[in-house]
Amino acid sequence: MNALRNKTAIEDDRLLTAARDCLLAVGWRRTTMTDVARRAGVSRMSVYRRWPDMSALIGDLMTREWSTLGTRLAQDHIGLDAAGIAHAVGAVAAEIRRGELFGKIVDVDPELLIPYLLVRRGRTQDAMLESIVAAIRAGQDAGTVRTGNAVLLARSVLLLAIGFVFSTPTMVDESIDDSALFSELVTAVERYLS
Repeated sequence: MNALRNKTAIEDDRLLTAARDCLLAVGWRRTTMTDVARRAGVSRMSVYRRWPDMSALIGDLMTREWSTLGTRLAQDHIGLDAAGIAHAVGAVAAEIRRGELFGKIVDVDPELLIPYLLVRRGRTQDAMLESIVAAIRAGQDAGTVRTGNAVLLARSVLLLAIGFVFSTPTMVDESIDDSALFSELVTAVERYLS
């Protein structure tokens, strides 16, 4: 059973990588399931067996891309204090903003992101919230993060970070670069949680 699950996970990863390559090449609207299958070297039915349409496929791609990043950076940066959480949040936000996939989506297919800004949370946001809540609770238990509803605090931190991810380019000019802005995000989160 584990061997079958591993084989399926490897196949899914290969298909998601092919979808990512297609999206980076031509954007989401111009990518078809046939393009993904061709790039992955499999039949169209292999793709359709896993995803009913491109929307489901791109949803899983975004989840893989950003949840993996959030998990990796959280493991590297989150300590039991407000500073550790703030540095992790700032690093994840900057990495997503500067990332190739996010940049392509914003440039070519920004409508893909609107539901996650205005209508509902996505799996990636839920995964990040889970990590932030756990870190806040650990910090509260250690006495290094302020008291309060950990879920509310985490959601507020994520809303702040989302604003920086989406709007930083509107605030960058010859006098302020994105690194300075993301440093301010770290400061804001750390002070909020202290």
